[in-house]
Amino acid sequence: MRARYPHEPRPEWRRPAPEPMTAAPTELLHRDDQLVVVNKPAGVLVHRTELAPDRDVLMMRVRDLIGAHVWPVHRLDRGTSGALVFALSSARAHELALAFEHGGVEKRYLALARGEPPPEVEVDYPVPRGEGKARVPARTRFRRLYAGGWFSLMEAEPFTGRYHQIRRHLAHLRHPVGNDSNYGTGWFNRKLRADAELHRLALHAASLTLPVPGGVLRVEAPLPPDFSDALRRLGVVGPLAALAPSAPPPLPGEAPAL
Repeated sequence: MRARYPHEPRPEWRRPAPEPMTAAPTELLHRDDQLVVVNKPAGVLVHRTELAPDRDVLMMRVRDLIGAHVWPVHRLDRGTSGALVFALSSARAHELALAFEHGGVEKRYLALARGEPPPEVEVDYPVPRGEGKARVPARTRFRRLYAGGWFSLMEAEPFTGRYHQIRRHLAHLRHPVGNDSNYGTGWFNRKLRADAELHRLALHAASLTLPVPGGVLRVEAPLPPDFSDALRRLGVVGPLAALAPSAPPPLPGEAPAL
């Protein structure tokens, strides 16, 4: 099913207040001689910007964690948790950034969305390349994993990597992400905070599959406790087993895990 709607919900164009700094540790998911993948906590920026000169940023955390300089390859929003890649050289960062830009990386996200979207739907709808910039093509496939009446657990597979793409596309479907201060709904955000005790953006980058010399690398990021606890409070217990990380396929020359 492909969705093309003539109008996108008008977002509330105001800059959200910075989220509280999190003390959650940064989990190292994978490291080799070219890159590292970490499980980004919600509430932490990937790196400093002029508009957000935070002292506690993920790039510095990872540098201190592994004792080496790292280069960012892609970004996750401050409020999003999950798998994030850093390269160990500027050249490798450039190569991986091109792979992300041209669809060479498979990405899977989990989101709590308002209401009950269709069981499967593909959204092909342009979104801005950045805040205040021109719209560019964007495409995301969604699959509903659990329907709870006033909320749903959704799996999102973006085929392009645009600014707030998943958040904008779910809002475009009239099923915005929970606790989204830009595109969300007030009553839904309040109910999610009250019933699920979730106080951060309900979006998690669950896995990445990216090209590496000799093959591909798949890395899965476990749900953080605040997200998994929220799902349990909402009664989403059965699907949690299916969301548990599976063993990644061995790289060329490696023996399979036993």
